[in-house]
Amino acid sequence: MRNLLSTCPFPRASHLFLIGLLACLSLIAPASAAEDEKNTYDQDSVMKEAKMFFGEATEGLAKVIEKVFKEQGRPVGYIKGEEVSAAITVGLSYGKGDLILKNGEAAKVFWQGPSIGFDLGFNASKVFTLVYNLPSKNDVYQRFPGVDGSLYWIAGVGVNYQRRNDIVLAPIRLGAGWRTGASVGYLHYTRERSYLPL
Repeated sequence: MRNLLSTCPFPRASHLFLIGLLACLSLIAPASAAEDEKNTYDQDSVMKEAKMFFGEATEGLAKVIEKVFKEQGRPVGYIKGEEVSAAITVGLSYGKGDLILKNGEAAKVFWQGPSIGFDLGFNASKVFTLVYNLPSKNDVYQRFPGVDGSLYWIAGVGVNYQRRNDIVLAPIRLGAGWRTGASVGYLHYTRERSYLPL
């Protein structure tokens, strides 16, 4: 019986199949990791761009970017822009910026949107938005609701998440003004400027 098992071709064939499968997987994994690195920004590059954009290297900025990378990973792009917002319970926000993707695509972006809640004040800020899972530049032109409970403030730098299906936007704000409270709402990203916050 032992001799019959040792001469049976099936165990040897299954071993060869498993070895071949493992070899294929070992080739695919490094290729996908290299592709991910090619199409996304690393943390050092984002930190450098953000510091140049904001014009100051604050400890809060570094901690916020580190937090976003830890929670969301490497972004496919970013939006550099400016925003003004005001609220007395009901708020409005307007902004404009430039979308830059690692794959080389770029586009002008405008955004506007309402908010409602316990919110009061005025704010003018620069906004550096990390962009995740965006297939192409045209997919940014839609409404992005804010993710409830995702607002973080560290040493004067704020970030929150906006999500639409798999696409995630993480606007990082460092600005001047006074605004206090909490609110919920969305931002509508468009190709052209609009004063209707819908």
